[in-house]
Amino acid sequence: MELIGENRAFGGRHLRYTHKAESTQCDMTFAIFLPPFASKEKPVPVLYWLSGLTCTDQNFMQKAGAMKLAAELGMAIVAPDTSPRGEGVPNDEEGAYDFGLGAGFYVDATQAPWNKHYKMYSYIVDELPALIESEFPVTKERAISGHSMGGHGALVIGMRNPNKFVSVSAFSPISNPSDCPWGQKALGRYLGDDKATWKDYDASLLLASKTHSVPLLVEQGTKDEFLHEQLKPQSLVHAAQQSDTQLTLNMHEGYDHSYFFIASFIEEHLEFHAGHMGLI
Repeated sequence: MELIGENRAFGGRHLRYTHKAESTQCDMTFAIFLPPFASKEKPVPVLYWLSGLTCTDQNFMQKAGAMKLAAELGMAIVAPDTSPRGEGVPNDEEGAYDFGLGAGFYVDATQAPWNKHYKMYSYIVDELPALIESEFPVTKERAISGHSMGGHGALVIGMRNPNKFVSVSAFSPISNPSDCPWGQKALGRYLGDDKATWKDYDASLLLASKTHSVPLLVEQGTKDEFLHEQLKPQSLVHAAQQSDTQLTLNMHEGYDHSYFFIASFIEEHLEFHAGHMGLI
């Protein structure tokens, strides 16, 4: 690992690193916030945050306003980049914002040329937590959250790995990617035309089949410009009803898709995860 940035914040430390990742076959960047007094003698649990389209490891750490409460709770936060990057990593041929660089969709691609580097699912589920737990004063107690494309990733990863994440939350997630333009483009190109292969990366389909037993919390703004065409949170509600699964979906009047929305309710999510981590 190479340290590329360090800041003090609320008595803790915000650190940025790059490292060579086996899963994505390229250098990956991540940020970690360590609360005060985190040490080998007193390791802390970790919240993994997955950001949305066009974002990097920096958006959440700089804009969400999460570190003050995380410092008080004694919770680390890890924010990885949203896709592989670097020389030789393919991008959308037209440079579109919703595919390729900055748009890894947290899947393991099976289609060329994406399948060499675009293995974000394996990176988030296995490689990154193993690295974090070997190099930093943290426990194996993990939760996961995210926004938009990252909300999709958090829901899918959390539901598919209830033995690895104690709780899952999302802001404005792409809830049913098999049935929206962003998701159809990404899943079709990363995974191929056989839609049967998409179901493992569709939160609504996973929830309907009740393949998880992990607490779920979702926030959505009513003035989100992507609400009806891309996000479709009611698909999650319908899926939860089908499988008789507990889901908390909070709709917030007047809020949009931005980090103003995330910053307004991030503390409730930190407390939600802290409760399941045993911090409160």
